[in-house]
Amino acid sequence: MSIKSHEKFHHGMSQLSGIHAFCGIDAGAQRSNRFGRLFELPPLYTKPEGLSALGSKSGPMDGGTTSSRTNTVDVGQVFFGQFIDHDITLDTTSSLASVADPAQVANVRTPTLDLDCIYGLGPEASGFMYRDVGGNDPFNGVKLLTGADGTAVSQPAALAKQDLSRSAHGRAVIGDHRNDENRIISQLQLAMIRFHNKIADVLNTADPHLVRGELFEEARRQATWHYQWVVLHDFLPMMCGKAVVDDILGKGRRFYCAEGGEPFIPVEFSVAAYRFGHSMIPQKIQVQKGKPSLKLFGPELGGGFKPLANAKAVVDWNELVTTSSGANVQKAEKLDSKMARTLLALPFIPVSDINSLASRNLLRGQAFRLPSGESVAEFMGRPTSEIDTVRLAAENIAGSAADLSSGTPLWFYLLVEAEKVGRQDGPNDFEPGEGLGPVGARIVAETIIGLMELDERSFMASNRNWSPAEASLGVGTLGAMLTL
Repeated sequence: MSIKSHEKFHHGMSQLSGIHAFCGIDAGAQRSNRFGRLFELPPLYTKPEGLSALGSKSGPMDGGTTSSRTNTVDVGQVFFGQFIDHDITLDTTSSLASVADPAQVANVRTPTLDLDCIYGLGPEASGFMYRDVGGNDPFNGVKLLTGADGTAVSQPAALAKQDLSRSAHGRAVIGDHRNDENRIISQLQLAMIRFHNKIADVLNTADPHLVRGELFEEARRQATWHYQWVVLHDFLPMMCGKAVVDDILGKGRRFYCAEGGEPFIPVEFSVAAYRFGHSMIPQKIQVQKGKPSLKLFGPELGGGFKPLANAKAVVDWNELVTTSSGANVQKAEKLDSKMARTLLALPFIPVSDINSLASRNLLRGQAFRLPSGESVAEFMGRPTSEIDTVRLAAENIAGSAADLSSGTPLWFYLLVEAEKVGRQDGPNDFEPGEGLGPVGARIVAETIIGLMELDERSFMASNRNWSPAEASLGVGTLGAMLTL
């Protein structure tokens, strides 16, 4: 889901050459520090020039400059999805120019919802991220630093208080550099740091003897469990539909089955299904009440990896996610086969290097030898009539840009499925454009729930009777977590 505004790796700028490497697929053993596969299905091959044309600016996926918003999905949830992605995946080695074997691609992040993008390696190994004022201060090695604690970069104090802690070169001192790639994700990182620090305050106030190391561990556990609760009970139902999430929680996972109980990231999830958010990102976002909307890649919100330089870019989360404030929250774009034009001509990638995010997604799916959407849907047991509806719609949308007669690229199939079938909230209640369709929702929800169930530290694996009410914080939604 990540949109890199500074792609050091530029994951493959050239086209996939040939199909000889598609013979003899062997996904290999799944390991927690590697990617893997959900399905042993034949890979789809589509001419790369067709994939590029399908996702190009002014092509079939270009949503133009008009806006078509959802009725139910807060725009902040889309960026929260990006934050989750950064918490569980980081591929620094694969390329669009070569076939990728998931078993050989390292995942630099832990494939668990453990907030390592916030905590790094903890106070001992990542002490530079934590408060340490010496003496017997109860919060030494407990609270994470923010710009309010001081920053090495030249920055007005008022802006520093609303920013991450930074080095003299302006780099954010955080657990994952990607959470500074645009201003909104940077502000979300700051909100999560503040959430941890607030929990530490609450715990120490309730028990002044709880200090330093023990205080940190308990604050981290509670912050992580609240985060997991929000993902499970707020984010997933909104993006995948209550019916699918309830079915998995009630009847178990059907497709995400990790060998040896080791959590892993399936490429059908990371390279296709979880990139649904790219369709939902608006070109402009209003981050403060009564203020003008700002361009996503404009001077205030774009750029990335820079100190906060304009007070207009400070995010009021009451405007982006539902909270108790009752504010009129901006909604995300519909989940469909269209994308904001600004994403089809990324300003930080040269045109010669394929600067359309949609084209890059399609080419990446081919590089990872993903099966067609029809193959996955059939394997999942979806009705033939539904598959035909999506297939025909995909062919009509692609038109002459891409020949989809052999099958629909999985990512594109899931977008069209969301557009034509939609999110399932009840037995016969489907909402087109409001969230993922049946196949996409199943892949995303089973993977994320599986990551929690296979992590012995999560509340889903260690205490399934836990709820936020037990912690007396009253934080059970994304809005409450980001504004505590």
